[in-house]
Amino acid sequence: MKKITIAIDGFSSCGKSTMAKDLAKKIGYVYVDTGAMYRSVTLFAMQNNLFSKDGSVKTTELEKRMKDIQISFVFNNETGRPDTYLNGELVEKEIRTLEVSSHVSNIATIPFVREAMVAQQQRMGKDKGLVMDGRDIGTTVFPEAELKIFVTASPEVRAKRRFDELNEKGMPADFDDIFENVKERDYIDSHREVSPLRKANDAIELDNSNMTIAEQSEWLMRKFTDACKKIQ
Repeated sequence: MKKITIAIDGFSSCGKSTMAKDLAKKIGYVYVDTGAMYRSVTLFAMQNNLFSKDGSVKTTELEKRMKDIQISFVFNNETGRPDTYLNGELVEKEIRTLEVSSHVSNIATIPFVREAMVAQQQRMGKDKGLVMDGRDIGTTVFPEAELKIFVTASPEVRAKRRFDELNEKGMPADFDDIFENVKERDYIDSHREVSPLRKANDAIELDNSNMTIAEQSEWLMRKFTDACKKIQ
């Protein structure tokens, strides 16, 4: 069977990564979490004092340091999913904090950051057999992807999912703070000048507000099967 490229885009905390990881595992494809890449750049900026007191990014300094940022993924046999490494250090937990979440959209709007990340993502997917999720995969990174999914859910549902996720990981969180962060990220992601979040014309939309993970997984597998039939 010919391998395809699968692009899953959508709003923050709508379950894209869970869907993408599970599908990749089932069909034996490589999974790439592009959100983790932008979160890693954000963490690097936080660790190296590249944010001003008002929360703005010191872009001139960050651009000079981009060459010092190496992001990689290593498969975790225990979880069955890849872990994110920043310059050789495991940062899977650190990049999921609310503090990183509150800064990542500002990092992701910077043209030279997106250019560097998109170039790396395209190199990862040149041989197909890839599931990638993010904000601009179907529109910018892989506009020719054979299967494009656009995932959405209500802000309230997404905030609750993020709240539960952080609590499960033992990371204290305030629901109201998360809810405001979700809405703020939606606005920034949708209004940035470079590769704004939008549904590709040929993407299939999924509102999973009232779906279980199992239902989402079954739906996505059907769409994958349909896409493969079209290219055989």
